[in-house]
Amino acid sequence: MPILVSQTKISLVVYPNAARNEVAGFAEGVLRVKVSASPVKGKANKELIAFLSQRLGVGKDRLSIIKGHATRNKVIAIDGLNQEEILKRLLPG
Repeated sequence: MPILVSQTKISLVVYPNAARNEVAGFAEGVLRVKVSASPVKGKANKELIAFLSQRLGVGKDRLSIIKGHATRNKVIAIDGLNQEEILKRLLPG
């Protein structure tokens, strides 16, 4: 019997071409993330997944973009963490 792993979906807005990768805040249920990569040929998406993976302390294979591959507004799925734990790891304080 397979083990069920929880999956949490998070809405976010990505700001490409930023000076550095950083979480810019969380308001009205939407996480704002700046990435330094340009939005060309999926570079910003790859950088987003790598950055969130590092900040969350999980493997890149546990994160996936499920909506918004070609827009700033995205929904990502994160396996194995609940929303409270995700925000705790990403937001200061």
